[in-house]
Amino acid sequence: MCASHMEITTMSKRNSQAAKTAARERLRQERERQAKREKVRRQLVVAASVVGVLAAAGGIGYAVVQANKPSYWEGLEDAKVTAPAHTTGKDGTTVVIGKDSAKKTLKIYEDPRCPVCAQFEQTVGPTVEKDLDKGKYKIQFVGGTFLDGDALGKGKLGSNGEGSKNAMSAMGAALNVSPEAFLEYKAALYSAKFHPLETDDKFKSDDYLIEVADTVPALKNNAKFRNAVTKGTYDAWALAMSKSFDTNKEGVTGTPSFVIDGKKLTADSQGNPPMSVADFNRVVDAALKA
Repeated sequence: MCASHMEITTMSKRNSQAAKTAARERLRQERERQAKREKVRRQLVVAASVVGVLAAAGGIGYAVVQANKPSYWEGLEDAKVTAPAHTTGKDGTTVVIGKDSAKKTLKIYEDPRCPVCAQFEQTVGPTVEKDLDKGKYKIQFVGGTFLDGDALGKGKLGSNGEGSKNAMSAMGAALNVSPEAFLEYKAALYSAKFHPLETDDKFKSDDYLIEVADTVPALKNNAKFRNAVTKGTYDAWALAMSKSFDTNKEGVTGTPSFVIDGKKLTADSQGNPPMSVADFNRVVDAALKA
C-alpha cells in the first residue's frame, strides 16, 4: 500500500471516530435538554396543583368564615342600646302608657308578626284604648320576636325572618315621638289592611313600615321617625325588648298574653287568652277587683 493511501485511510478512521463522538455528544445534550424540560413541566404541574388546592382550601375557608359570621342582628345582641323616649328600666325595656291615676297595670305581651295578636287588636284594641282614656288601668307593652325564629342567647337569630325585630325597632321610633303615636302605629301595624300573613315577612322592609306609618298623623312625613327606621336607631333596643320577653318571670311563652299583678288572664280552663270584648272585660274586671 502506498504511503498516500495509508494516510487517507488513517484520516478516514479518525473522521469516522470524531463523527461518532460528536453524535454521541449531541444525543447526550438533547437528552439533558429533554430531562430539563420534563423537570420544568413536572414543577409547573405540581405548582398548579398546589395553587388549586390552596384556592380550594381558601374557598372552603372563606365559605366557612362566611357561614359562621354573625348576622347583622346577631351582631347587635351585645351592642349599646339606644332607648326611645318615654321608656324606663334596663335598656328602656319598660314601656308603660296610661294615666298616673290608674292603680293597676295590664301587661300585654305581643309579637308584631303574630296573627292572633292582630286579631285581638282588631277586635279588642278599641276597648283597650277607651279603658286607657278613662284611666281604668295602665298598659305595659312587652314585645317578643319569636316568630322570627329568635331565641336570644340560645342560638342563631332570624331563622324564620326579621320582620318582628324590624317592626319592633320602628315601634321604638314611634314611641320616641310620643306614647300616642306608638299606640296608633301599633294599631296600624296590626290592622286588617297592613298586617301580613304569618308566612310573609313583610315587616322586614323599612319602606313598608314607613308606608304604614304614613297613616298615623304624628308620623306622616316625620323625618326624625323615618331616619330612625332606615338607620336602625332602635334595632338594638328591639333585641333588648325581645330578651325581656324571653326572660319574663310570669310564665308567658306565647302571644297575645295578658297579666295583671303577676297573674295571667285566661278566658277558659284551657288557658286561652280573652279574644272577645266580653271575655276581655270579664277577666280584666275580675283581676282589677282582686
